[in-house]
Amino acid sequence: MVKNVKISSRQFSILVILFSIGTTILTIPAAIIGTTQQDAWISAILGIGLGLLLVALITTLASRYPNMTLVEINEKLLGRWLGKTVSLAFVFFSFISAAGLLFQVGTFLTTQIIPETPIEVINFIFTCVVIMGIRLGLETLARSAELFFAVFIILFTILVVSIAPQIDFQNIQPVFEVRMKPIIWSSLIFVSIFCLPSVVLLMVFPVSVNQPKQAKQAFYSGIIIGGLLLTIIIVLCILVLGVDASSRHMYPSYVLARKINVGDFFQRIEALMAIMWIITIYFKMIFYFYAAIIGLAQTLNVKDYRPLALPLGMIMVVMSLTLHPDSLDYNQYNRGVFMVHASTYGLFLPLLLLGISLLRKKRKPPKSIST
Repeated sequence: MVKNVKISSRQFSILVILFSIGTTILTIPAAIIGTTQQDAWISAILGIGLGLLLVALITTLASRYPNMTLVEINEKLLGRWLGKTVSLAFVFFSFISAAGLLFQVGTFLTTQIIPETPIEVINFIFTCVVIMGIRLGLETLARSAELFFAVFIILFTILVVSIAPQIDFQNIQPVFEVRMKPIIWSSLIFVSIFCLPSVVLLMVFPVSVNQPKQAKQAFYSGIIIGGLLLTIIIVLCILVLGVDASSRHMYPSYVLARKINVGDFFQRIEALMAIMWIITIYFKMIFYFYAAIIGLAQTLNVKDYRPLALPLGMIMVVMSLTLHPDSLDYNQYNRGVFMVHASTYGLFLPLLLLGISLLRKKRKPPKSIST
């Protein structure tokens, strides 16, 4: 059923952009500015370069098995039982990551926008919307992504134009003051949140894209555009808020939107940032969840994945309320355990699969030529 669903390369590019931005737009500025200060933009650009290398790895593996998802590639190259074991671990990673994003949604909304609403209610309602999107299917999600991406770009443009008068270029000087070690470390944090999770898109790419060759280019362009948009947000945080304020706040880009004041009339529009963030985190969460459900269905040889959406969605709500006691624990998890998990499935697993694939190709005996 999944293989019969097709989306265009343009839709896939938009999905890559929204997925890569995801929670990164709110959380990554504080994470890397606190380490590299005014040189954080250098770490972001370096992170984009590393992200393109990861995309090259993912697309190379996918191009060798264009009609398979990551779960099917696991079973083909690793064997039935080892492949299923690795696939279940990948499913668990995707599911845990979706639950972590749901926790972040509830935490952000209850601390910044609607503090009197219980987090349980927010997580339940948001999960219902995620389940609805999963049950409607990939084509519907791709079409809705096109519509919401236009809204995102309009809001992003309004944010940049409105905050531009408050830019102070003194905040970004001196350049290259920080040593290379913290810059490299910050770029690794950036990549772990920004690009390594893109491995879950192997459940969609290229098997569900109707233009595989164009989809490969769309993958690259999506990562570049998403990375540049994040870099702009990081630079604006430094230029407007300064290094100290950006590193102290948990959501500096949200604080950035609060600074907008045009003629003492157009101000206090931080809801712009909240809307942008909710749009991107929704699509990031839904593709984590989609990868978990499709992966579980294919591992267990279940033909229709839709019946799994509701029970797994309710389990995700419970896990989002129990996995992390507070935001500090979640941030420490992102900078530690999540980097290990993301590297395992986003870097080492594709490298292992590609290596096995190349070895198998070399070991194939040459075909005899009949005379």
